[in-house]
Amino acid sequence: MADGMARALWERYEPVHSLVYFAPEARRAADGLGLRGFWMGYFALRAAPLGTVPPAVVTSCFYVFHRARVERALPDAWSYATPAEALSARLAAMDAAMTRLFGADTVGSAAFAEAADLAWEAAAGADTAGRVLGAANQALERPREPAARLWQALTTLREQRGDSHVAVLVGLGLGPVEAMVLKAAAGESDEAFLRETRKWPRDEWAAAVARLRADGRLTADGTPTPAGAALRAEAEALTDAAAEGPWTALGTERTGRLAGLLEPLARTVGESGLLPPANPVGLTRMTYPAGH
Repeated sequence: MADGMARALWERYEPVHSLVYFAPEARRAADGLGLRGFWMGYFALRAAPLGTVPPAVVTSCFYVFHRARVERALPDAWSYATPAEALSARLAAMDAAMTRLFGADTVGSAAFAEAADLAWEAAAGADTAGRVLGAANQALERPREPAARLWQALTTLREQRGDSHVAVLVGLGLGPVEAMVLKAAAGESDEAFLRETRKWPRDEWAAAVARLRADGRLTADGTPTPAGAALRAEAEALTDAAAEGPWTALGTERTGRLAGLLEPLARTVGESGLLPPANPVGLTRMTYPAGH
């Protein structure tokens, strides 16, 4: 974990958290609630900890989605299922997905329960001041089953980190589209995939590209300039720094233990083919030091 505990743990918990977007169990859970289509399920399951807030609040929290994408799903989703029902469905789906992927023996093992408890302790102690999605997830009850407990803890940590990342982007003057353009330019995701899935009109996307070029952050061929690469590196470094708190509190030894317990789970998810190669969170490599 030479690059920092926050970065090392994110690389290991993000794949497990992301099952809620890509595992078939999650889609079946959303369908079972009567939610209509992938995006209604996505927004309902992810935004459920916030309650029935207006779409503008979810757009603000999620940051990178055009408001039209959110408004097509919310508040309509709550006419099919309550947030409480969505929360229950997503936990049941993640328990089923993790049991299928990792195996019942793994999910029922003492090591898996240890990972769940370590992650829960880290998540419970995370500073969520100013971090709305992290706070909403942190306030949820502790699940009894280890798989659900692990997933919920990792989700709290993930959303707490994401909230911090949004704050960093705002502080650096990077709007939603500019942030995604730089992300794609760095090779961490696919530009067309981000634009289309986040529902940004081509003219608004083109305007953000033009602003980055005018600011000297992007070259004419769409690659980052040294200044653009430095800006993105600064955003990642500040995000890592803001997410170090839970791991500092947990301590180096126990954080290292959790990283070791999560690594084979992350590898299994990566090798499952569930995560798209151009996935929006930038999990394109998932390589870990040999022997760790």
